[in-house]
Amino acid sequence: MPQLSFGKSPKVHARTASASLAGSGEKRSFSIPANIILLVLVVLILICGLVTLYAVTRTETEYSIMRQIVGVAIGVVVMVGVWLFDYRRLANLVIPLIVLDAVLILLPMVPGLGYEVNGATSWIRVGSLSFQPSELAKPVTILAIGAATAQYQGSITRGIDFLKLLGILLIPFVLLMREDLGTALVILIVGFCILLIGGVARRWLIISVVTAVVGVAGLLGLNGVVNDWTGGDVQLIRQYQMSRLLVFIDPDNPEYADDAYNLNQAKIAVGSGELVGKGWGNATQSSGGFLPESATDFIFCVFAEQFGFVGAFILLVLYLALLMTALGIGLSSSDLFGSLIAAGIMAMWLFQIVENIGMDLGLMPITGIPLPFMSYGSSFMFTNFICVGLLLSVWSRRNDAIG
Repeated sequence: MPQLSFGKSPKVHARTASASLAGSGEKRSFSIPANIILLVLVVLILICGLVTLYAVTRTETEYSIMRQIVGVAIGVVVMVGVWLFDYRRLANLVIPLIVLDAVLILLPMVPGLGYEVNGATSWIRVGSLSFQPSELAKPVTILAIGAATAQYQGSITRGIDFLKLLGILLIPFVLLMREDLGTALVILIVGFCILLIGGVARRWLIISVVTAVVGVAGLLGLNGVVNDWTGGDVQLIRQYQMSRLLVFIDPDNPEYADDAYNLNQAKIAVGSGELVGKGWGNATQSSGGFLPESATDFIFCVFAEQFGFVGAFILLVLYLALLMTALGIGLSSSDLFGSLIAAGIMAMWLFQIVENIGMDLGLMPITGIPLPFMSYGSSFMFTNFICVGLLLSVWSRRNDAIG
């Protein structure tokens, strides 16, 4: 019976096998290579996304199915290029990666280049083309933190070493805080996961988490004080960011009516799909103009309304398989850097899936984090394909000797 086997050490990995061993009657089970599984899963999720998006574009003309397909095609080309590139050549380029990370994040702040979308100044426009460079900062951050952490060979016990790694992580996080809170949160979560798997002593992570919680609480309180003193002219946290967070705590507060409306419409869309959905093209919440950002933030709602609980369950199974495949690739890596890259990508996808679907169901705050391979947008699609290319690069070199 065909089965998938993941490696449990750098020397053990998934292989294709023959039906029987030469010279004996012993049977050997078939194994599907993880790279094939990864590509098949990506294609299946992409199909779900494109089918859903095409239904949206029938009534919402601001979205273009052809633009998304072109984005996917270019993303595939980028993925192949990353796949062929040996990721280990980046292991000693921590500083250049940090610089590239900062440049990507700061590009929208260049006068005449950046512009605002939905309250966030995280986009750049060149001619008729627009792009979100902070999306590319995600894989770059994974590479930078992964390369820096791997240099300690899985044992980081000194406080000074932890502070160095934390400083590398905080550079993109702080730069992104006011520009794109959702991306900043993704980078923070991913960075901590890489540090945890990379061997940082747990006491340092616990101290950091406690400090972060106290710091966020203090920042929220300070933001209210500064806002009152200046009459709203100075805000440490932008109003739309505060509204998205606070509507989760108090959805009935009329001050956050717009975001509460989005949340209520999202839950109505998911619930109205019931068991098997209304059928393709019959998502009345989006087609009727009730569901905002239906092709981006709330694409899962449109999918669930059309295909119901059954369709949503199948999509979640595909995502679970995608995450497990990334985990298997990380376990099969011949070096720690490759394992940390896979762990970072897995953590990024996991957080985005949980946050996006969670906010659609009212279980998580609204942050505008898109759903991997489903949400509309070329920048986000490029990022996901780069990550697939990195996983394929790690898998392809799993048998290579270290060094």
